Amino acid sequence: MSSHTSLTPLKVLLFSFYATNTIIVGYLPLYLQYKGLNGTEIGWVLAIGPLASIFSQPFWGYMSDKYKTVKRIIVLCALMLLITGMIFFQMSGLIAILITGAIFFFFISPIEPLSDSIAQRRANEVGVSFGTIRSWGAIGFATSSLLVGELLSHIGIQYMIWPYMFFGLIATVVAFRLKDVKVSSEPIKFKDVSQLVKNMPFMIFLVLIVTLMVTHNTNDNFIGLYIAELGGSERLVGVAWFVGVISEAIVYFLAGFWFRKFHPLIFVIIAGILFTLRWFIYGLVDDPIVIIMLQVLHGLTFGVFFIAAFDYVTRLIPDLLMSTGHLVFFAFMNIAGIIGSLIGGTLFQTFGGQTLYLILGWIALAGTVCITIYHALPYGKETPRGANTSRGVH
Repeated sequence: MSSHTSLTPLKVLLFSFYATNTIIVGYLPLYLQYKGLNGTEIGWVLAIGPLASIFSQPFWGYMSDKYKTVKRIIVLCALMLLITGMIFFQMSGLIAILITGAIFFFFISPIEPLSDSIAQRRANEVGVSFGTIRSWGAIGFATSSLLVGELLSHIGIQYMIWPYMFFGLIATVVAFRLKDVKVSSEPIKFKDVSQLVKNMPFMIFLVLIVTLMVTHNTNDNFIGLYIAELGGSERLVGVAWFVGVISEAIVYFLAGFWFRKFHPLIFVIIAGILFTLRWFIYGLVDDPIVIIMLQVLHGLTFGVFFIAAFDYVTRLIPDLLMSTGHLVFFAFMNIAGIIGSLIGGTLFQTFGGQTLYLILGWIALAGTVCITIYHALPYGKETPRGANTSRGVH
């Protein structure tokens, strides 16, 4: 089997899992609204996902490093995706939705970072760019957003469980076909994790990027409700996600042409500037079609940010703790998700979408300034000592 053929199951996993992710990210708020929850309550449910992830992602990352396997953890979590998803979507009432949602997200949240981690390491093994593998996730996300948006506009948001289970089943089946990554033979001990906590550049950077990720996650959670507030339909929500994630896929696919030109923190700062402009513009428009057109900025904001930030933290993490470190990175992104869900839900219900987006613009501006200062200081100015510049996107 050629090295590129061996990547096919991984690409299909990314495509199908991110297709399920579209349905959760893009349509769960509208589904919860259909179930009778208000904006604040929707924010609580959306916060359960990242809250569960804070505990589950480092736990599964540690288990992956301890037992020297990424594949088996993904297979287990994919199987539980089907079981817990079926239960979660049967629930009515806020308390039942919160409890089953916590269990559901505990198992599905590690699949994304572990898939990205295996993609990063497989890319290094076979000598291709991380971005060309990761772009399959974005393509799956975009394809699902368009197809599912069209489907739900015909059959109703209450039936969103069926396309979710369809893509989830594909992800589960193909997970068994994954090629596991090679890991060092040295067994990890729990005390080894303290290396990450003591790694000050790593920890400071994670704290700073929470500011940008708060704005990104808030938009993910509430853009569907904002488009609906402006008079748009489920179909337009799907089109908005399609435009945004296609632009993200293009950024990933072309990463080999732009990514290595500068230090990764330069790209994080550029993404921060564009995040700031994007949210201010969103807050000033009142036509859902304009929001959809501006979704092309998604690739230039989150796409650029994610590749650069993921590469930078990969340089800072010891090889022994690669899965754990990657999942700690995602855990901090989920802290941002909790903040964005809770604050965003309350702001959206109280002041409406336009005010929410103007506030996001100011938060993104503050975060960009802080990251720029970090890059100018000794911690963030130099390439991390011992960094392997061949890692990540080429």
